[in-house]
Amino acid sequence: MGVLRGAGCEVVHVVLGASADAVRERAELPGCVLVDNPEWAEGMGSSLRAGLASLAADPRGVDAALVLLVDQPGIGVEAVARVRAAYGSRDSLAAASYDGQRGHPVLFGAGHWTGIAETAVGDRGARDYLAAHRDAITPVDCSDVAEPYDIDTEADLSHLE
Repeated sequence: MGVLRGAGCEVVHVVLGASADAVRERAELPGCVLVDNPEWAEGMGSSLRAGLASLAADPRGVDAALVLLVDQPGIGVEAVARVRAAYGSRDSLAAASYDGQRGHPVLFGAGHWTGIAETAVGDRGARDYLAAHRDAITPVDCSDVAEPYDIDTEADLSHLE
């Protein structure tokens, strides 16, 4: 949450899954909209759909979603700010790139949310939608300010040393 706020994101929706109650009790997420995803076991696609639905219903009129994954602690404020700066309209699509490879964070203008939600299944999230709209994506080089590793296994914790 601090990374998103530090990069200028005023509206932050946090999608909670398997341990939603524990996160609510322990995490410090002041001012965030906490979104339960009861279908979390289906994969990240269900979390993306839940988050986009929550943003679409936000009374503040959100025009874009900037998606940052919780398991990528090597991505900080500067990378998020760069991708956020690529917003131009509700039709914007932008993604961080690392040595020429697309990664996170990713920015989805609201004009894409319905299409993304329709294709977000399993652990593929928006991958299929982005592949189909490859030419519309603005790549934002973040190679010099972030490391896009995931923390998925105990061995991955070595990145934090």
